[in-house]
Amino acid sequence: MGQTFPSRQILIDTGIIIALADKGDSWHQRSLRFIKTFQGRLIAPSTIIPEVCYLLNTYLGSPAEMAFIESLVQRQLAIETVTLEDLGRSLEILKAYADLNIGLVDATIVALAERLGISKLLTADRRHFSALKLKQGTPLELLP
Repeated sequence: MGQTFPSRQILIDTGIIIALADKGDSWHQRSLRFIKTFQGRLIAPSTIIPEVCYLLNTYLGSPAEMAFIESLVQRQLAIETVTLEDLGRSLEILKAYADLNIGLVDATIVALAERLGISKLLTADRRHFSALKLKQGTPLELLP
């Protein structure tokens, strides 16, 4: 397997996947434009999979959920498994930002960003992620 460089890798959050599937979503067009031009590797934390499936099935129906699962099977997104160490770091993040009630999925995204050395996140969640900082005190670069 070839070497990958963090600058060519971006973590992806639930909201963007929902926006891509839902043409009526306010983030749909800008997310689609970004995805069509991005030349790197999109990394989906394993924790977003059940969340995305639930939301797609609930709001867009089972065909949308199955299309997402198909995209994972076809490796259109890389899946990064959350480790026990990532969960420990996520708990620290949840405690540090308890007033924001960010939830496990957002905390694991920050933990993975730190572990993988990735500072870019494809997200529609500006409220939470603009307030979160990586361990070294730097913010994530929020895209698109």
